[in-house]
Amino acid sequence: MFYRPENGHGLPHNPFNAIIAPRPIGWISTRGGDGDNLAPYSFFNAVAYTPPQVMFASTTAKDDRPNMKDALAHIVESGVFCVNIASAVLIDQMNASSATLPAGTSEFEACGIEAAECSTIDCPRVAAAPAALECRMTQVQRLAGPANWLVLGVVTGVHLRDDCIRDGRFDLSRDGWLARMGYRDYVAVHETFELERPE
Repeated sequence: MFYRPENGHGLPHNPFNAIIAPRPIGWISTRGGDGDNLAPYSFFNAVAYTPPQVMFASTTAKDDRPNMKDALAHIVESGVFCVNIASAVLIDQMNASSATLPAGTSEFEACGIEAAECSTIDCPRVAAAPAALECRMTQVQRLAGPANWLVLGVVTGVHLRDDCIRDGRFDLSRDGWLARMGYRDYVAVHETFELERPE
């Protein structure tokens, strides 16, 4: 099978997200003049070690936010955001926070998710998250297509839950690393293996 995206794929469901999977989930929290926001983004990843940097992409817009979502509007306003890492045990809270709520409505409050304050930026974070990356935005870039945006940030602070540090390593094997597959599918990773690079 071969298809050109502009001509459509002819399948019942778009295969693109299923091809590029699993994708880690950036559970992005922000604060703006209208309050706090929390939403998951599956176009997310780390992009550099020194200094540590991350990216996420926001696609589609809301009816009450022209050309963007609440998180992006807050980041443009404040210049900061927090990436919360959702484990498999937090999947219900993460999923609940993906609901489309009116601008100015806090997903922390609406979904009963406990918030904590960040240390290096004025932003909330998910208190129960195994890890949280406090970020200062470095770039917001418009991407091809309507309401597609790329957000880049440098990490200014890292929170790690003590019970997720084992033998000097960050380890989510007990709770399970959570990732997005295609369609409505997710995966919880509880087993890993090591692989040495060739010399």
